[in-house]
Amino acid sequence: MSLTSRFRNRAGLALLGATLLAGSASWAATAWAAGADETPVKGGTLIYLEQQAHTNLYPPAGGFYPNGGILNQITDKLTYQNPQTLEIEPWIAESWTVNADATEYTFKIRKGITFSDGTPLDAAAVAKNYDTFGRGNKELKLPISEVINNYDRSEVIDPYTVKFYFKKPSPGFLQGTSVIGSGLVSPATLALPYEALGDATKIIGSGPFVVASETLGRELTLKARADYNWGPAKLSHQGRAYLDGIKYIVTPEDSVRIGALLAGQADVIRQIQAYDEKQVEDEGYLIYAPSTRGVNNSVVFRPDNPLVADVRVRRALLHATNTDEIVSTLFSTRYPKATSIIAKTALGYVDLSSKLTHDLEKAKALLDEAGWRVGASGLRQKNGQTLELSAYESLPQPQNKETLQLVAQQWGKVGVKLNVLTADSGSATVNNLDPVKAPVSPAMVGRADPDVIKSQYYPTNRNVLLQKGGNSDKVQSFVDDKLNGLLEKLASEPDRTKRLAIAGDVQSYVIDQAYAIPIFEEPQAFAAAPYVKGVSFEAVGRPSFYNTWLAPRR
Repeated sequence: MSLTSRFRNRAGLALLGATLLAGSASWAATAWAAGADETPVKGGTLIYLEQQAHTNLYPPAGGFYPNGGILNQITDKLTYQNPQTLEIEPWIAESWTVNADATEYTFKIRKGITFSDGTPLDAAAVAKNYDTFGRGNKELKLPISEVINNYDRSEVIDPYTVKFYFKKPSPGFLQGTSVIGSGLVSPATLALPYEALGDATKIIGSGPFVVASETLGRELTLKARADYNWGPAKLSHQGRAYLDGIKYIVTPEDSVRIGALLAGQADVIRQIQAYDEKQVEDEGYLIYAPSTRGVNNSVVFRPDNPLVADVRVRRALLHATNTDEIVSTLFSTRYPKATSIIAKTALGYVDLSSKLTHDLEKAKALLDEAGWRVGASGLRQKNGQTLELSAYESLPQPQNKETLQLVAQQWGKVGVKLNVLTADSGSATVNNLDPVKAPVSPAMVGRADPDVIKSQYYPTNRNVLLQKGGNSDKVQSFVDDKLNGLLEKLASEPDRTKRLAIAGDVQSYVIDQAYAIPIFEEPQAFAAAPYVKGVSFEAVGRPSFYNTWLAPRR
């Protein structure tokens, strides 16, 4: 019986029975161990359990981890970012040149590469991809990629040479050609409207796997592309993938994913919670927690809401937040406490620990100074208003509901109420873009380049502060020209030393304005059976199964 059938017979992913777990876990952990051959074995289908269904697979939407976990198998990138050194290496582009002010990039494309529909992956196809990613397509509702700044146009020099021009320096572009949001797709895919690209069968890439079938929201099956022979140039493995295929099964319940893994019904699972790590490791299974190297898991404020418009209120809540307690209570050592708005492993990181202190007396004094006095109910009040805020949990972020609930307890100690709202209501997405309804919001984003900070805060990117001119349809007045000016400089400074200095200035400014409360450095947490070999991750934690193989289980 297939894993899918077994799950369906349990009434839509009910909890695995205790008897099954007790009877099979020890066998599953030891059966592989008897002399497994470390020479890669070809064949087999990897069973991969994903916490959430993918959404849209237009490559610039690949930042959502369920999306990226698929796109990373079926698309290739112009360049490859080495996850150990973070150096940019050849892939589809065999070489490139960049002019002195980073306004012109020229790439030489490897010959003989095709998309899975047979279309050549040549200079014209690359130009079409980047013209779409860099400028968007209003008619098809394809948005501009957040990793491409100041894009002007492409020029096809010859069939295997393409040149890109930028209106202003774009020093992050080279790294941007290596990220999941820059996966190359066939012109046929780029001719489809955005709403059609939630169907994985419509995504035609050049990657080592192709989509074989899909049941939307439930299952996705990939099969190895037999003629694939153009992996990143410096990888020792070239040629087709070792696996015959990958089966993704959407499995929302943590206990079902863990149970299936320990019972030998699944090979790899994504999103293992910190409290399950010991159980998994005690059974001899492996945990992978690659860093996302970007903007840390944080709580951000929407200053258009008058309750948090005063910087003294935001600073008070920053000092009322005990990140040590959050990390030690809910997480493991794989989730380091944040010491800035970006991770220690991120380019341009500056240690701001001294500005992120937990100090209840300071928090109370700041609230008093801002005119918020403790009322009879124990909550802060001012001009007849109560300092009561709301935040929607973020389902993709680990234990986010519990994190926000603990933050709410901590803020309660200084007389501020935080309501934690469920994210699965029909209106949650819309309400979370309304500063009146969601003055507080969880946020994070991964990318191994300083441009990630602009992606998070700039109005026409993710715009987590909900500045005027951004992604909310509400009439907004809040705008921080100084912040936006710094972000524009960050994305346009070609001198590396100066650019990293600007990254430090942005980090300090965001904390000085208390726009964000960084909590922990978020990894992507996976668990795998020990017979699964060659598991690897790109620079911000999305899995790559090109080198993966299944050792014999004896």
